[in-house]
Amino acid sequence: MSDRLRLTAPLPTLDAWVDAFARAEIPVLAETAESLEHMRATEDDVDANGLGEMIASDPLMTLKVLAHAHTLRRGSSTGLRAAPETVTGALVLMGITPFFRAFGPQPTLEDVLSDHEAALLGLSRVLQRAERASRYALAFAAHRADPDAAILHSAALLHDFAEMLLWVHAPDLALQIAALQEADRQLRSNAAQRQVLGIELADLEQALMKRWQLPELLTRITNDKHERDPQVRCVYLAVRLARHTARGWDDAAVPDDLHDIAELLNLSESHALKLLHEFD
Repeated sequence: MSDRLRLTAPLPTLDAWVDAFARAEIPVLAETAESLEHMRATEDDVDANGLGEMIASDPLMTLKVLAHAHTLRRGSSTGLRAAPETVTGALVLMGITPFFRAFGPQPTLEDVLSDHEAALLGLSRVLQRAERASRYALAFAAHRADPDAAILHSAALLHDFAEMLLWVHAPDLALQIAALQEADRQLRSNAAQRQVLGIELADLEQALMKRWQLPELLTRITNDKHERDPQVRCVYLAVRLARHTARGWDDAAVPDDLHDIAELLNLSESHALKLLHEFD
């Protein structure tokens, strides 16, 4: 993941999209880059939990760390097979000093999109939505006493990472999709994506997760095709609610979300709504 990429036209196949995005450099939030440099200066005082907690608030840095952990496992002579399922687990695997050696000063989203203010705004909305979805997913998991709560938090945070990468690597195409949906509020995201890109971002995301050999549990939980699985449903409903309430709680789809969330949590709808406002 080292090339700077800026696409202005769709690629011909899903494989071509995967190859391009897998090679491209992934920038991170400026605040993440700044925090990493501050921690680098006091490396002896840094532990995996503190570093992991900071990184886990940035979906693209989270993605980079989990993908890098895969390369370490692939080159390991110890026969280590299981992928770490959280950022903290990945940091424990690689060690603090090797982490800082592998991750030098990071390129930032703000610098990469400094010439494209509209794309930076679009990306900011996706990042904000992901942060809210991850909070909902963590709260749902905690309510259900799910032992994989931390992984569900990561899954919700990463659920739309292909859309984030599209804003970074193909901002003009991302804006075309946004314009289509703004013009027709009934147009589904996957239909708009097929129209502009020739592919669906969910398929690109699953293919990238397999290319980077991200943890099987994380890959499964982010795949909405397994929506009836309780863990997948936890993340799916968190992402759905965050999307529908991005502009407020008066979206026509919110009552359906509320019904399904109440069912998931085994609560009345009024109690579920009260909890949701507390989570938010």
